[in-house]
Amino acid sequence: MRCGLDNFEMKTKRKVLITGASRGIGKSIAESFIKSEYEVFVGYNKSKREAEELAIKPNVHAININIGSTKSVNNAFDIIESSHGFIDILVNNAGISQLKSFEDLDDEDWINMLSINLIGAFRCSKRALIKMRKNKYGKIINISSVGGQWGGVHQVHYAASKAALINLTKSIAKKYSKYGIFTNAIAPGLVETDMTKDELSNIDRQDLENKIPLGRLGETSEIASLVLFLAQDGSYITGQTLNINGGIYSNG
Repeated sequence: MRCGLDNFEMKTKRKVLITGASRGIGKSIAESFIKSEYEVFVGYNKSKREAEELAIKPNVHAININIGSTKSVNNAFDIIESSHGFIDILVNNAGISQLKSFEDLDDEDWINMLSINLIGAFRCSKRALIKMRKNKYGKIINISSVGGQWGGVHQVHYAASKAALINLTKSIAKKYSKYGIFTNAIAPGLVETDMTKDELSNIDRQDLENKIPLGRLGETSEIASLVLFLAQDGSYITGQTLNINGGIYSNG
């Protein structure tokens, strides 16, 4: 009897796809969903080994997805949907950054940044929304950045891409909320990850922490907790950007 119940519970698990889930914030997000017993698809592009290490756990799957390619995105969704059904929750976490002065930026820098940080989220959301709309349920959570709200001196194209992601979030919410689909963005402050390592190495860490009211950088697990909240609760939250930055705005 218990075996049958287990099978029923497995079939009814919510399914979540997290892009860029093999490292940093994405990995913490994946781990939080795994602990909460979701069926988790760990999206990766190059970090296959790290993704497969997470996928040794029950109901966790490593899935190759290059969000810079529409073909790769569609292929990943085809694989998931053919074997497991539709995605209930999409976390658009994958992104890139680049430290480069405004004067040194060229067209290729802008195209690469927008293709991943903005159009990549669009590609994944567009595909996920097909089934979400049909099933009248879905949650899309976009990982933006504080830089998307107040600009960036040394990462102008990064800040612009994250600002556009916030607007994409609002636009999807306006169009699809009536179908039971909740779309929100999270804007973390500076969090210590592999992606921010270069930025942290070029600044005075203590000076930076002194500018943050809480006096420290964010932790990846804190971002993951907020993502999980939006996935599990937030029944009247859509089209919003939730800030998680240690109170840095109040120190202005």
